[in-house]
Amino acid sequence: MRLLDRLPATPRAVMRPVAIAAVVAQAGIAVTGSVVRVTGSGLGCPTWPECFPGSMVPTPHPEVEPLTQWIEFGNRLLTGVVVLVAAACLIAAWGYKPRHPRLVRLAWLQPVGVITQAVVGGFVVRAQLVWWSVGLHFLISVVFVWLAVQLVCAVDDGDGPPLPTVPRAVRALVATSSGVLGLLLVAGTLVTAAGPHSGDAKTPRLELGVQATAQLHADLVFAYLGLVVGLGFALRAVGVSAGLWRRYVVLVAVVLAQGALGSIQYALGVPEALVSLHVLGSMLAVVAASALWAGTARRSLAERTVPATAPAEVV
Repeated sequence: MRLLDRLPATPRAVMRPVAIAAVVAQAGIAVTGSVVRVTGSGLGCPTWPECFPGSMVPTPHPEVEPLTQWIEFGNRLLTGVVVLVAAACLIAAWGYKPRHPRLVRLAWLQPVGVITQAVVGGFVVRAQLVWWSVGLHFLISVVFVWLAVQLVCAVDDGDGPPLPTVPRAVRALVATSSGVLGLLLVAGTLVTAAGPHSGDAKTPRLELGVQATAQLHADLVFAYLGLVVGLGFALRAVGVSAGLWRRYVVLVAVVLAQGALGSIQYALGVPEALVSLHVLGSMLAVVAASALWAGTARRSLAERTVPATAPAEVV
């Protein structure tokens, strides 16, 4: 901490891009993970942290194709990029002036996310890509993408108590829709678990089947869309700021595009390229929903007590 205190102050022009980079890195690693899955490269490196026993890098092996090795190994290398971004977030937040404790706390969560994902990723490999471990790996990314967006929004915010920008009922509706979005993403992992893209041909699939899980996913899509439409009427009724309304419009656009993509994906038999696009869409939906939630409250600068100066002694 003393070393960090010696660093120069971080200007807003630096803090904000670094925080945005955290969003891109956390979401990007989820998308590249989907590429690993749809190409059947999940066990291209069958051990962890080594790629093969005795080797940290891909090595010729009769049972594993070189391409699948390098796809999985490449995804592991990208974790190093996420580590660097997470470290940059923490250093930049610590040097931000005036000192912003909430910004620092959110920045600390980025390296926590990297460590968590590294541990879970190792478990996924050791568990031979069992479906629920892969789903957990994705959902953890969702959580840290959400938190990274909160970090971006905190750059322009204070550190005082949250002051709602919308009535309590509207904020509760935003929270409810965000919760349903979470359930929707969980259902999406079930569809993937039952579908053809397991990450490895030998990995058992979820026995519920694609049709049943896809129906559950579709039902939650319609529930979420209903909440989002109702939220739009509520926001218009209370007269929100132009900035908050723009965040809502972005969310609607992303959700509609994601719904259309999902329908096309299902009709075409879940082609590999559309799976990764759908994962990208889900990350964008999380980003938009998190930004909307952040916009429902503002934080003023926290009041800091200034020690009283002792009166000068009269001689």
